[in-house]
Amino acid sequence: MKSSFAATLLGLLAATGATAEPAKPTIVLVHGAFADSSSWNGVIEILEKDGFPVVAVANPLRGVASDARYVADIVKGLNTPVVLVGHSYGGSVISSVELAANNVTALVYVAAFAPDAGETAAGLSGKFPGSTLGPALATPVVLSGGGNDLYIQQARFHDQFAADVPASVAATMAVGQRPITEAALNEAASEPTWKSVPSWFVYGNEDKNIPPKAIAFMAERAKSRKTVVVNGASHVVMVSHPEAVAKLIERAADGR
Repeated sequence: MKSSFAATLLGLLAATGATAEPAKPTIVLVHGAFADSSSWNGVIEILEKDGFPVVAVANPLRGVASDARYVADIVKGLNTPVVLVGHSYGGSVISSVELAANNVTALVYVAAFAPDAGETAAGLSGKFPGSTLGPALATPVVLSGGGNDLYIQQARFHDQFAADVPASVAATMAVGQRPITEAALNEAASEPTWKSVPSWFVYGNEDKNIPPKAIAFMAERAKSRKTVVVNGASHVVMVSHPEAVAKLIERAADGR
């Protein structure tokens, strides 16, 4: 009798969809300076194969507050839980995204800044020795509306930004790099989201843009749920080691 009742109940639950697994969160990927959304291609392929909906945002790279508002507008338009993932300067952006929509469940920092209120990307990069970005920058592009755009010299891009990526791939990345305003790297952060939303961190120990010790400091301060250090990885760990990055994003999506 009990087994018959159980079978009937299971049938009713299946018919109503009550036993269906909850929908996976949407993964929102935010690239950083000197990169673009294509830097996530390897990670996107893995995430979509594993059933995650993905949005790769075209980060404007104009200023922390304005970029964060742009990302927030995208996040609020999604009717699912969201895992926010930021690379490099993109970490400053996801740290400042307004959470009024209450659908951001996790933050993942990929070789990224996680500033506290009042801190800047430039300041954090110089907090520990090891960054060689300054000498690798090209002559700033003076903007007619005021301020400067910054690029990495194409001839130095491979060694500085993507040393563990094939030279031919790095050369293409160098040509297509997106500039960031000098002001954005020196803009003070607001009260950060990582104080109220759980975070995960992954970075390479051969990062030449953000010193690994700086990222380790930020991960510990943010009480990272899991920090992965990829041996030999450059600043673009998501390009050279997409499996490691995707695995951590999926772990964050599951809340592990």
